[in-house]
Amino acid sequence: MVRKTKEAALETRHHLLNAAEDVFHRAGYARTTLEAVAAAAGLTRGAIYWHFKDKSDLFNAMCDRVRLPMEELAASGEGPDNDDPLGHLRKICVFFLTQAATDVHLRKVSDILFNKCEFVDPVDPAYIRQQEAFLDGRAHLKKVMQQAVKKGQLADDLDIPLAAITFHGAIDGILRNWLFSKESFRLVEEVERLVDACLDMVRYAASLRKKA
Repeated sequence: MVRKTKEAALETRHHLLNAAEDVFHRAGYARTTLEAVAAAAGLTRGAIYWHFKDKSDLFNAMCDRVRLPMEELAASGEGPDNDDPLGHLRKICVFFLTQAATDVHLRKVSDILFNKCEFVDPVDPAYIRQQEAFLDGRAHLKKVMQQAVKKGQLADDLDIPLAAITFHGAIDGILRNWLFSKESFRLVEEVERLVDACLDMVRYAASLRKKA
């Protein structure tokens, strides 16, 4: 009986997160209300408060549902035992961009974050969580690039912080551009070449080398 109750609670939680995706995607972060999410889910506002503290908590849970599996996959390649850190990074980026184009949940959440968020309060927990995730992604890139330098895959004089900023911005920019205008280029068909171009930039751009 307890197991069935837990399963029912988990099912309700996912149902609410699905409804939240639809409402946030349609109305944006600032204009979304818990009443609207409850109505979209066919539940009461009290059902939302049973699972989430407030709108920020709901928003963060919605984002973490698609983000955390990606973060775990990315972290799986960290460490000195990985003999091909750049190969792992390439695989993760190709997988992420492909999933963002083909998985409805990741695509909606990515579109919300890039195009439909109006964060104006720096103490809003939603803003804080998104900034943390952003900086964690940058930190992961720096670790991978440090390991790639040790393995001889990247130049010894690579300016790693600058390279991480540039690569991170390039990958995010590719997805943002595609989400804004999906007909402007074929993301899935071109994803490997696009990721390889970003990696080549880190490998060969003289402007990403440390100044003498």
